[in-house]
Amino acid sequence: WPGGVSSPGLLLSRGLLRLFGVSWTWSLAAGLGVYLGTRSWKYFYVAARTARRDLNGLYVLLRVKLALWRYMRSGTNIPSIFAQTAKRHPNKPALIYEATGETWTFAQLDELSNAVAHWARGQGWVSGDVVAVFMESRPLQVALWLGLAKVGVEAALINFNLRHDSLLHCVGVSGSRAIVFGAELADGKNVLIAEHMASLAALPLDPILASASRHPTSPCVPPKGMNDRLFYIYTSGTTGLPKAAIVVHSRYYRIAAFGYFAFRMRSDDIIYDCLPLYHSAGNIMGVGQCLIHGLTVVVKKKFSASRFWEDCIKYNCTVVQYIGEICRYLLSQPVRPSEKGHKVRLAVGNGLRPSVWEAFTERFRVAQIGEFYGATECNCSIANMDGKVGACGFNSRILPNVYPIRLVRVDEDSMELIRDSRGLCVPCRPGEPGLLVGRINQQDPLRRFDGYANQDATRKKIAHNVFKQNDSAYLSGDVLVMDELGYMYFRDRSGDTFRWRGENVSTTEVEGTLSSLLGQTDVAVYGVAVPDVEGKAGMAAIADATGSFDCNGFLQKVQRALPPYARPVFLRISPNVDTTGKLSQHPTLGVHKNFNHHFSKEIGNHSSDCVPCKPESHIVTVILCNKSYQCSNIWGFKRL
Repeated sequence: WPGGVSSPGLLLSRGLLRLFGVSWTWSLAAGLGVYLGTRSWKYFYVAARTARRDLNGLYVLLRVKLALWRYMRSGTNIPSIFAQTAKRHPNKPALIYEATGETWTFAQLDELSNAVAHWARGQGWVSGDVVAVFMESRPLQVALWLGLAKVGVEAALINFNLRHDSLLHCVGVSGSRAIVFGAELADGKNVLIAEHMASLAALPLDPILASASRHPTSPCVPPKGMNDRLFYIYTSGTTGLPKAAIVVHSRYYRIAAFGYFAFRMRSDDIIYDCLPLYHSAGNIMGVGQCLIHGLTVVVKKKFSASRFWEDCIKYNCTVVQYIGEICRYLLSQPVRPSEKGHKVRLAVGNGLRPSVWEAFTERFRVAQIGEFYGATECNCSIANMDGKVGACGFNSRILPNVYPIRLVRVDEDSMELIRDSRGLCVPCRPGEPGLLVGRINQQDPLRRFDGYANQDATRKKIAHNVFKQNDSAYLSGDVLVMDELGYMYFRDRSGDTFRWRGENVSTTEVEGTLSSLLGQTDVAVYGVAVPDVEGKAGMAAIADATGSFDCNGFLQKVQRALPPYARPVFLRISPNVDTTGKLSQHPTLGVHKNFNHHFSKEIGNHSSDCVPCKPESHIVTVILCNKSYQCSNIWGFKRL
């Protein structure tokens, strides 16, 4: 490991990897012997600074792994784990729906999911079939996918913001046999029925479930275990439309259990979950604590900065979930008595910038931030377990092979892996940004990579000869940097995606949509950094050789075709657009890492009224040769 601690940590970690095959005494003695031979004083320094953290991480890792091992041996799956939870706490509130105040106990959630299971079996669906679920966040969504899982049917959890081609694609790529719609998404239903389902009838589900049996169903055939598919969650594809990431039962348990043990949650905690349930953060890290560990979860349909702390007080919440933008929005609110009258001690999420981190904990008196990193499908998730400001997690420097992930060098322009003379990837030194990768072992539930419904998409996320010859590793697509103590910090997202408003945006997908709206005009889309804002805002460069670009008409079309987070915040209109390159390969588009610098140069010759707008205000700025326009999402463009 370049620039790091050497033999002792390597030998120790190899011993610990065997868990029970090698004694602790032998491992420690061997490690000490190698240390005395090498006299690596840096090892002592790093060990002294990180031993407590690393041992805590090892404890969490072993606890989750042993639990998974027991569940796999006994043929358990997520529905059966939930059945045990419901048996322990039948009358305890499981889910509370903030929009109506309705409370579902564990017994009620179990019974409703049984009704869903009987209904699904009555439809003739069998283990391995897929049913799409398209609705806003609410407890019924949990009952639906859980009930389907009880008879082996896999739910495809679709982003309720999607419409048109993206929605049709998500339904099609999963191979869904049916779609369950929320009544609030009738416009999405109409799109599907009009284009692909005119011969099918739409039936109201509520009365059907009301009359269905509440008793448990017989086991599904064939039975499903921890390594079988539970449901699908969609991620942005680098080649266009969203990819259906496979979530197996063991992955659901692993994500939820790591969160529970790493951040020291308690069985009497009440979680405030304002994140969408079509994502793993809301549905696994949040709701998973309810299904697996018996916590109460308050489901909020949509985040509200003005109601956030009032809700926490009303429901006695002790844990909240966030993405980085949520914490910034809360800080921008006027001071209220409720912001310090709550019982919240832990905030769990990702994307929290250091400056916002400290301001958030100080103002709202939240004792612990549980920052973590991990995509739905990845095998290299990490967690910040000791509150290191700005870090999204860590990997042990003294026991690096216990959790085999690495940062490896890549070409900055092409993002291709850099290899040494043996053809292996080159690990990064501390302080050197690199691509995060995780070694794949399909026999280990913590190391397996299940990929996507599309096998081509799965293959593109796997590299070979990474750690050693003939191995395979998952490519995260994210650039991180590690300090000398092993703390990791998120730097950037590589490839053709960027993150905005807590969602992954595919530049290829947005380019295709915009080009279609403009009659196949050349369009290039990329993310630009905006000071003091999380993620990157979308910039669309549009070719307009004739000067006939219709701002108002374009805006109206974009609102219908793209969800809010995927709509470009900035437009750049020019006679021609080079669509052969991306990001830093776009010299003619003026793409810069620091958007503020780029924008100030762009409007430097304009009047003092020409200032960049705040992206969170949903205002689009259009750069048109030497003219700037500002556009609200509703009323069209006006000259600055």
